[in-house]
Amino acid sequence: MRRYPFSLLRAALRNAVVAPPKQTATDYAALGRLLAEYDARALETRRAADARRRRLALAMGTVVVDEPTPSADAEHPPRLEHLRLTPFQAFAAVAVPAKRGLERAVALVVAELADSVRDTVRRPTRSAVGAVLLALGALAPAALRAQDVRIKDLTIAEGAAPIRLVGYGLAVGLDGTGDRANGVRGSGMTVQSVVNLLRRFDVEVPAELLRTRNVAAVLVTAEVSPYLRSGGRFDVHVASMGDARSLRGGVLWMTPLVAEAGGKPYALAQGALMVSESADPRDRYAAPTVETTVRLPNGGQLEVDLPRPSFAGASRLLLKEPDVGTASKIAAAINGALGAKTATVEDPGAVALALPDTGDRALMLSKVRDLAVRPDRIARLVIDGRDGTVVAGGDMTVGEAVVSHGAVTLTIGAQTGPAPAPGDTSVAPGDVRVTPGTTVQKVAAALHAVQTPAPEIAAIFLALREVGALAAEVVVR
Repeated sequence: MRRYPFSLLRAALRNAVVAPPKQTATDYAALGRLLAEYDARALETRRAADARRRRLALAMGTVVVDEPTPSADAEHPPRLEHLRLTPFQAFAAVAVPAKRGLERAVALVVAELADSVRDTVRRPTRSAVGAVLLALGALAPAALRAQDVRIKDLTIAEGAAPIRLVGYGLAVGLDGTGDRANGVRGSGMTVQSVVNLLRRFDVEVPAELLRTRNVAAVLVTAEVSPYLRSGGRFDVHVASMGDARSLRGGVLWMTPLVAEAGGKPYALAQGALMVSESADPRDRYAAPTVETTVRLPNGGQLEVDLPRPSFAGASRLLLKEPDVGTASKIAAAINGALGAKTATVEDPGAVALALPDTGDRALMLSKVRDLAVRPDRIARLVIDGRDGTVVAGGDMTVGEAVVSHGAVTLTIGAQTGPAPAPGDTSVAPGDVRVTPGTTVQKVAAALHAVQTPAPEIAAIFLALREVGALAAEVVVR
């Protein structure tokens, strides 16, 4: 079997009608193996039909030529047009990873693209090359990425769960929307907090003279990775504890955060409080904007290191969403890569590890978490109870049911007259009619079309779940 040196392969690529992107030694070696396969298979495939030969050659990872390449030396390098492959197919043979199932799928697509342009385009245009890149980059890899998920995205190492921090602080600078003045129920803690704060700066103010309409007592919460080091920043959530009407325009005063009441502070939170814009007051169905809770991006900063577990010492992987099927697939993937009995399923939420001693356990665990599996997906419908946003899989449908909630009546099937199109609404205000088998997205769109308030949308889907018309878990946030 003749082996082509890299110099000849590079020359062949330079002479190609399509100039491939920058190649690596691995790419040249792959093309060399394809050319060598030709020497062994050319005779047995020469009499095959042209169309079948072209597709099978590419799909099986072989290269077929009509005649032996003449003068394959440094002075007369082989040209890709001598091969029984179009420039598109030659490019694909180098670019496509050596995975049989993926290669077959992409090869057939590229072959079809080549057939459609080879007779009319001598030198492929940029748009034609873009079409091949689209087929390679969007079709084939997406087939893997859409279903396969890395183990690190499905699990956390034992001991790596985030640490919750909490603190009590003050939001200042409010435009008269803070906690009420002294003497009115609900303001006592705010007044006392301001007095204590001023006392730290050697300022004594009698509590009875304070007015706190520009100040609000708030609770600050956060979740921090145990591996975040001193100086690292993280998001915090700020919520009013008193009777303040809004935190809009305020500033969170420097607030210490602790892991438990009375414990030492690990971090400080501070920053301007930005509240999202209010809903249109003319739309009576729009969910009102909550102005007493605010998310402060990067508003917290770690001052001292948290108690940090040993990443390399982790002996179990904990599933973020316990499922025995997914746990079994994770264990099978690890055992397939590292050997039997490396991973065992303890329960639906944990996979025990017995990693081989390689001297670098952290690196081994990192490689394990980079393995990909195809998890068992749980049918889940997520609804935002504030704005009515509905997130669901594209194939999630509803069955026959009738739900009446507030001023809205949703009828799925069981109706007289001609069946409406999926998502079609009747002329009666608040009356929504759809056919059985309609997707959840279309039902949500129909409910939004009649201006159903967000809480009612959530209640309707929960009712559908209760009566068995929706086979999915419903989560309202």
